[in-house]
Amino acid sequence: MKIEISKDWCLKMASLEGYTEIGAGVTAADPLFDGEAETQNVGEDEPSIAFGRFVRLMRRNKGLTLEELAEQADIDVAELVEIEDDVRHKAELRSVYQLANYFQVPRGNLMQVAGLTTPKNDNLIHEAVRFAARSEPVAALSQAERAALEAFVTVLSERD
Repeated sequence: MKIEISKDWCLKMASLEGYTEIGAGVTAADPLFDGEAETQNVGEDEPSIAFGRFVRLMRRNKGLTLEELAEQADIDVAELVEIEDDVRHKAELRSVYQLANYFQVPRGNLMQVAGLTTPKNDNLIHEAVRFAARSEPVAALSQAERAALEAFVTVLSERD
């Protein structure tokens, strides 16, 4: 049996990787990542708050229920509920990876916002805190929330 890999397939796979560093396993995301979520000091919950709010607002912006997003992003619905509702919850690496792919934002940046990797971009963390402060997690997206979400997606999508 001969396996042929087309040029189109290679280009598609390369586009999925974006500008991330080449590596294997969890060390590809952060060489210091030991498989366990970092313990956070007091006052370091802001990025996690921003991550939960980001996921909730992106879901609402697309008009999806929790179940629909969980199915389309291929993550567990219970994990998604925890991400959106519990600021102390540490999302699973796979869930953040799947959400980054679904929302089409760089995985490395979303992992920083989720608190899974060491923050490398102070501006990203600062914008995450501003985003969390400006977004309200109830009802339909207001114009201000939509503007805040779009501004945060722009910052999140910037390449280092």
